[in-house]
Amino acid sequence: MLRRIYDWTLSLAARKSAEWWLAFIAFIESSIFLVPADVLYLPMALSRPDRAYRYAIVATVASVLGGIAGWFLGHYAFEAIARPVLEFYGKYDAFEELKIASGTGIILLMLVTSGLAHLPPIKVVTILAGVVGFPLGWFILSAIVARGARFLVLAWLLKTYGEPIRLFIEERLGLLAGLAAGVLILMYVFVRYLH
Repeated sequence: MLRRIYDWTLSLAARKSAEWWLAFIAFIESSIFLVPADVLYLPMALSRPDRAYRYAIVATVASVLGGIAGWFLGHYAFEAIARPVLEFYGKYDAFEELKIASGTGIILLMLVTSGLAHLPPIKVVTILAGVVGFPLGWFILSAIVARGARFLVLAWLLKTYGEPIRLFIEERLGLLAGLAAGVLILMYVFVRYLH
């Protein structure tokens, strides 16, 4: 099923309405959808390098708005909507573990790492932030920074290096982003326990 969803999302890049689809996928990815917007963004930016930054802005704005929707789902409709979504994707246990371990600093760190590297998945963190009442202003700011950085760096890489970097990104982005997220987590733990 996941492969079919992935292939369907990728096929949207060839449509005239691809920019609208990018906004839609980026929006729902941040609260309920499994496939990241990168799957659609990468082929769109490669086919139209002159629009790479425009697509990055569209994806960022839609992703932040979707994150806000996820926050509201967690804050106001957890039992009715958010919990069934998490259970459907098999993320409810991970969500409960994160909820137990989360404080404001941990939530902020997870917002940054999930925005940059999908670690943990962004939908889990947006819903969690709403459930624990993470301040909405800080939530929006961190989402803009993390998601904006992700899509703008991808735009720069794709515009500068073209097709060869796409293969590199597709093969190694998860690993590189995971390493960066690991470094951020270790820095946070180090700073937290020094005080």
